Amino acid sequence: MLKRHTLIGIFLILILALAGCGGNDPEPTATPAPPKATEVPAVIGDAAAGETVYMSTCIACHGPDAKGVTGLGKSLHPSDSEFIRGKTDDELVKFILAGRTPDDPLNTTGVGMPAKGGNPAITEQQLHDVVAYIRALK
Repeated sequence: MLKRHTLIGIFLILILALAGCGGNDPEPTATPAPPKATEVPAVIGDAAAGETVYMSTCIACHGPDAKGVTGLGKSLHPSDSEFIRGKTDDELVKFILAGRTPDDPLNTTGVGMPAKGGNPAITEQQLHDVVAYIRALK
């Protein structure tokens, strides 16, 4: 019987000793923050909605295929236009918001492009949609 009480006592002492010292675990550290996800630019424009706006506002000068109308508007087709390819969506929206005067040195048609394509009711979102439509042209 003494052996059994001795073994139980030793067992309890070992358990208490291990619980008291916490074992050999290193000091707790703060959990590292998860790595930030690579930010993907949000898609701002809707190409389908942009086609509708383009066909009601931009078509008169830039044509139904966005290849331009001689003497009025240049091609907006990405394969033809270094200007379109070289600008961000936001830069293109800002350009359309402002337009281009006939005396602008970069104006090769001599015809001004009115702000917002001549449609004062057009919204900035609609311009983003138009840019998405132009970017989608093949």
